[in-house]
Amino acid sequence: MEAWLLVAQVATLALILAVLYRPLGDYIAWTFSSAKDLKFERGLYRVVGVDPSGEQSWGAYLRGVLAFSLVGVLFVYALQRLQAVLPYSLGLPAVPEGLSFNTAVSFVTNTNWQSYSPEVTLGYTVQLAGLAVQNFVSAGVGLAVAVALIRGFSRRSTGTLGNFWVDLTRALLRILLPLAVVSSVVLLAGGVIQNLNGFTEVTTLTGGTATVPGGPVASQEAIKLLGNNGGGFFNVNSAHPFENPTPWTNLFQIVLMLAIPFSLPRAFGRMVGDNRQGYAILAAMGTLFVVSLAALTTFEIIGSGTGPQLAGGAMEGKEQRFGIAASTLFATTSTITSTGAVNSMHDSYTSLGGMMTLFNMMLGEIAPGGIGAGLYGILIIAIITVFIAGLLVGRTPEYLGKKLGPREIKLASLYILATPTLVLVGTALSFAVPAIRDDVESTSIWNPGLHGFTEVLYAFTSAANNNGSAFAGLTANTPWFNTALGVAMLLGRFIPIVLVLALAGSLAAQGSVPVTAGTLPTHRPQFVGLLVGVVLIVVALTYFPVLALGPLAEGLPR
Repeated sequence: MEAWLLVAQVATLALILAVLYRPLGDYIAWTFSSAKDLKFERGLYRVVGVDPSGEQSWGAYLRGVLAFSLVGVLFVYALQRLQAVLPYSLGLPAVPEGLSFNTAVSFVTNTNWQSYSPEVTLGYTVQLAGLAVQNFVSAGVGLAVAVALIRGFSRRSTGTLGNFWVDLTRALLRILLPLAVVSSVVLLAGGVIQNLNGFTEVTTLTGGTATVPGGPVASQEAIKLLGNNGGGFFNVNSAHPFENPTPWTNLFQIVLMLAIPFSLPRAFGRMVGDNRQGYAILAAMGTLFVVSLAALTTFEIIGSGTGPQLAGGAMEGKEQRFGIAASTLFATTSTITSTGAVNSMHDSYTSLGGMMTLFNMMLGEIAPGGIGAGLYGILIIAIITVFIAGLLVGRTPEYLGKKLGPREIKLASLYILATPTLVLVGTALSFAVPAIRDDVESTSIWNPGLHGFTEVLYAFTSAANNNGSAFAGLTANTPWFNTALGVAMLLGRFIPIVLVLALAGSLAAQGSVPVTAGTLPTHRPQFVGLLVGVVLIVVALTYFPVLALGPLAEGLPR
């Protein structure tokens, strides 16, 4: 039964995404290629002192990204520390320093990791002026960086990548804000709440009382998913009936997570002048997504043990109104993008099922990945793929008319190494340093042994890949995890952006290399297969040892 439900939902999802692919992708391409500025945009540029016609080198573009993000961190941190004196604080105190740092970094980096219960920690002003705003702008930054890399491929001998402030403004005003407004209305129609009611005392069926929180949920839910953010208004995220009431809202939320990432390959193809290149990238993304979904669902349906067999599968931690199929589809979507939203508890998945959510993030979240980040991540892998193919035939590698020399390959290689280094070093320090290990084992890990190790590995994988989901059995609101995960989120976001923009600048400065008989076609199934193979090999070689210490050791028969 669950298998058929999954097939029906995947078919519906694929149909919706196929309908959106061309119009949304073409609209994104037009948004960032148009020479015309809207009247409101021109007024905004005058206010902030931006010349919309001014082109930027990769260094200037990067400085814009970093300066804007730094201001965002400071602003969200200040809001949390001043919460007690802000309107609509709901009587909640200021957020502690360590947690404020972690949360500010989390939302500015598009990670949205939450080491707290949102409904009893943050008032409406912080939620709306701090977190919801960052849901928009952090997604806009990701889109802008992806577009800058596309321009690196499409431009010839210029060395410029456009203007960060223009790209950010267009991403927000022309794409994210209109789609978020429409999505909020749909969610409201589906039963997601939107109010400023604060906490309400209600009488339960047994005659007792309970406190029910309200809040402006629908507006934050829409951009949380559309921008691949993931931070929930409530502690249980999209498992909460106020955030995700019904099976059809659940499917709609999955569509929101995938709509822009799966349409970006179309925008890429349009902007480089060859739609076939977009289809090739889309095929690689889709293949990885389907394989991951099939594996995760299989592990949850065949979960061993008397309880799962009686329930028809591993139902622990899953909502009855969704079942296994809708839960694994949501989990695959949120971890294979950088959304991190959950409608079930990943910590309660079977050992091998939980490993698949880990593996999705370890892929680099490129299938289709987060908004912008997924596209520039898979393009980096495409560069490595072309380089490997060039070695096999003894030719200098070329991709989209650009020669891939030592500088380009070094930047791509550093990109691939950056995130795994953060994941593995952070996990190792949590157990290798005696003082840290004692605190982690006595305070944070409630499931000692192999599963406890996996929980820590999951936390650093989620943070460094800017995902934000968690194995919820880990207590992460501690000085070590607030600091270490905050640093992992910062470096995991901005080191790759530095490398991507440097690569884009290097490509934009080049002329065009003519296509010859020895040029590898990068729009055919052969290249798609090579690209998928390189992704899997890179991840397997990097992470297999640490997976063998955690979920594989826990899940495989002894």
